[in-house]
Amino acid sequence: MAKRNSKNNYLKQAGILAAAGIVCRIIGILYRSPLTSIIGDEGNGYYTSAYNIYTIILLVSSYSIPSAISKIVASKLALKEYRNAHRIFHCALIYVGVIGGAASLFTFFGAGLFLDGDAAIVLKVFAPTIFLSGFAGVLRGYFQAHGSMVQTSFSQILEQILNAAVSIFAAHALIGLVTKESDTKQAIFGAAGSALGTGSGVIMALLFMLFVYVINRKMLHGRISRDRHRYVDSYGTILSGMMGTVTPIILSTFIYNFSTSFNQMVYSKVMIYSRGLSVAQTATSYGVFSGKAMVIINIPIAMAASLSAAMIPAISSSSAVGDFAAARKKAENAMWTTMLIAIPSAVGLAVLARPIMQLLFPQPDSLDLAAELLMMISVTVVFYCLSTLTNGILQGIGKVNVPVRNAGIALAVQTALLVALLMFTELDLYALVICLIAYSFLMCVLNSISVRRCLGLRENVRTMFFMPLFASALMGLCAKGVYMGLNLFVESNVICLTPSIVLGAAAYFVTMLKTGAVREEQLLGLPKGRVIAQAAKRLRLLPRKD
Repeated sequence: MAKRNSKNNYLKQAGILAAAGIVCRIIGILYRSPLTSIIGDEGNGYYTSAYNIYTIILLVSSYSIPSAISKIVASKLALKEYRNAHRIFHCALIYVGVIGGAASLFTFFGAGLFLDGDAAIVLKVFAPTIFLSGFAGVLRGYFQAHGSMVQTSFSQILEQILNAAVSIFAAHALIGLVTKESDTKQAIFGAAGSALGTGSGVIMALLFMLFVYVINRKMLHGRISRDRHRYVDSYGTILSGMMGTVTPIILSTFIYNFSTSFNQMVYSKVMIYSRGLSVAQTATSYGVFSGKAMVIINIPIAMAASLSAAMIPAISSSSAVGDFAAARKKAENAMWTTMLIAIPSAVGLAVLARPIMQLLFPQPDSLDLAAELLMMISVTVVFYCLSTLTNGILQGIGKVNVPVRNAGIALAVQTALLVALLMFTELDLYALVICLIAYSFLMCVLNSISVRRCLGLRENVRTMFFMPLFASALMGLCAKGVYMGLNLFVESNVICLTPSIVLGAAAYFVTMLKTGAVREEQLLGLPKGRVIAQAAKRLRLLPRKD
């Protein structure tokens, strides 16, 4: 278990979780490329359509459990109420067993309500995973509340590795069973195989988290036995309090993520019933947007999601003891760290959209479209990262209803915009792009305003936004120039792309240090910050202290 009072421990633990999230996203992209080669853009469309519905049902049933549990348990641990913290853990297991089981059955028998025809098969394969995810989520949230993200991080990586391996193997095997059937049938079976991979990964994560709990059980129970607090919360009180916290978080997370599934459903219905496209054509085009462009931008967004998950117990602990100055400082550091990575990520994806897409998803029929979509939606990396983090900050200080309101407003605006664009223009996929940008921007602005009001936080615009943007612009020019220059002499995309990314990142790092946008004390607060600071001093990018 991490020491809860160590300086900047919350940010370092967040860095561990963020690094794991990015590793998982990278593994996800690496396996999605060969998987797409197996199941095609059509199969990718069926998979992402079913996955979006599965995600929404998972959100309602158990996805928000880790955040909710980590918040509630962290507040009890801050007060040293170890017995009550463990009773919350038991109550959460019962909750996800009931809710997750009901959601799993609903998904299996109601799959046809969401997806047309045989495509519902893919969603049915996802159904058991919903039940198992809840238990893994409770265990992850429990250890996150203790200030330790290592267990969650390692379980996520194990989950993604098995997911990748089983997805490719199962997709290939199931397609082999229907080789004499139509291409659409093969695409559906391939997508179902990929869904099996998701379930296998969750089983692996659950087994690992159970193992972690067993080896820590003696320590946890020993601490409970030494708990001298007289008042023990009843399970009825715990359940009532948990529902009061879980419900708003679930609603906020649901609305925040529902836009993707809702947009997919609206887009599919309009394309099929108003434009006359077939189900296969609609799935193929949507697969390019969601299964390629969106998959790539989710890599840096995963960092913000991890920071958010780590911030909830950290800020909740400070709030529980009335230390709002500490909560404000933690929020400010997390926002600065997020922008330090999100802004250059967005610029890098924009200027190198085509070579990145060519490397990861080289299918020639959709390469140009996928690259154009990636370039256009790259700006949402900044908006989504900041809105995801501020969601966690607001939940951590107990303002769990505020993100619900903000997400509802943003969803209403983007829904009206989407329907208008699809019905009265021929923008098609580009309508999804416009709505994605509008939705993420609104969430970013509304959440930022709420954080300022609720926590009294005032962002330093120069250090948090302007300087990273300035350094990112130089980075983008450097990366694009190196790629285009090398491409005049070398035809290999990989050979041209690799040094352009490395030199671009170096340009950003040097600019941020030489302009004083990042100081040594700020570096020391980051994961592995001491190592980075020492390397910067050797390169004369930071002044040496005699």
